[in-house]
Amino acid sequence: MDKGVDALSDRELLAILLNTGIKGKGVWTLAGDLLERLDVRKGIPDVRDLVKITGLGKGKSCSIVAMLEFGRRQWGIAGTRIRQPEDAFNIIKHYADRKQERFICLSLNGAHEVLAVRVVTIGLVNKTMVHPREVFADPILDRASAVIAAHNHPSGQLAPSPEDDEITGRLRAAADVLGLNFLDHIIFSETAYFSYQKDGRFT
Repeated sequence: MDKGVDALSDRELLAILLNTGIKGKGVWTLAGDLLERLDVRKGIPDVRDLVKITGLGKGKSCSIVAMLEFGRRQWGIAGTRIRQPEDAFNIIKHYADRKQERFICLSLNGAHEVLAVRVVTIGLVNKTMVHPREVFADPILDRASAVIAAHNHPSGQLAPSPEDDEITGRLRAAADVLGLNFLDHIIFSETAYFSYQKDGRFT
């Protein structure tokens, strides 16, 4: 609490997550064994691989894998290059199960690599709830060159509403004034998406 999480080693972070060890194998040793396994793997390990470590049962293994996946979804996408709408959809689709709409903005650099992904507002998307100044405030601080807007439709219906069309037009106009390349507005569910750019509406 005094020094902050940045002051902790990887092993210390894992020890905190594990909380306890087992008889004959303390949490510090268990964290070391886990770290060795994670260091030699590319990507998030399979639970069945982790349970082979003595002291890691199914419960702790599932918790570790879930933590790693949540971290990847929230903060592990920096540098990912967006070449097509599907690339953006794959980054944000985990928001699709939310009961309320999330309006999301992706900040991109000149090479269309992701700088940050942020939830701008929660609730219904309409002209009173989503304002260009809220959407573009952080991308400007990011020194972004391009942006992608997106929001989920909890109903699963992907067809854009008149309100969606209106906010898209307002955002495109504001981005043009700010010198930002407004690449797309994506409406998505858990399994599919609608892209204004792919649908030819940005011509």
